[in-house]
Amino acid sequence: MRKIEYLESAQNPRVKLWLGLAEPRAIRKSGRFLLAGRKTVPEALKRWPAQFETIIAADETALRDAAIPDEMARVLVPKAIFERLDLAGTGFALLVGRVPEMPKTDLSAAPQGLELVCALSDPNNLGALVRSAAAFNVSRLILMPECAHPFHPRALRAGSNAIFELQLETASSWEALDDARGPIFALDGHGTDMTSFVWPGNLRLVLGEEGRGVPKSLEMERLAIPTSGKVESLNAMAAASIALSQFFLSRRKAGM
Repeated sequence: MRKIEYLESAQNPRVKLWLGLAEPRAIRKSGRFLLAGRKTVPEALKRWPAQFETIIAADETALRDAAIPDEMARVLVPKAIFERLDLAGTGFALLVGRVPEMPKTDLSAAPQGLELVCALSDPNNLGALVRSAAAFNVSRLILMPECAHPFHPRALRAGSNAIFELQLETASSWEALDDARGPIFALDGHGTDMTSFVWPGNLRLVLGEEGRGVPKSLEMERLAIPTSGKVESLNAMAAASIALSQFFLSRRKAGM
């Protein structure tokens, strides 16, 4: 078992790095993220221990009670510093993880399964979408430049560890979709009613920014979710979750 370190100062280089991980820029620069949660931290230690390098607590008991791999660094910090790190206020030990590689996607290749192209800029919405994507068996999550960072603390909290179940890739711009191989679909209130739509087994579903949607210039078929008409539109994350569920159920009915 590794010795427990005590880092007392907020000016310690590692502590300064961790304190910055509330911001996407620091996550991108350092390649690190913080995971919090009384359920998510123990689950992550059990299922994905290789994803993490350090566990942080304000109380030595928390480190002794956790099932920590021998090679993982154990760090104690003063309560005041821990509370600044624990943005969710869980009071539970935190994990420092390494952001996995998110390579550029090859949009010229045909899609395999349902590939979700996403530009949600709100971390909470992105995290909730990640959870739905894992639940409904999305094969690949492709992140547009406008998209929130999937390892932002709020995205991780909303996603409840679902991010570790997904294959993550990135796309350089909307223009990259002009040459993408199809079939490609987007959600639009004036599109084809998806309840009577025959879903192909392999496709890309494009989800634009909140409020702006997908650029009208992009050539793709539009799918609509029937509603009562009492509201103008659905939240982008909610609409995407309904679409993912429709696809998943269609594949189950087809015995796929």
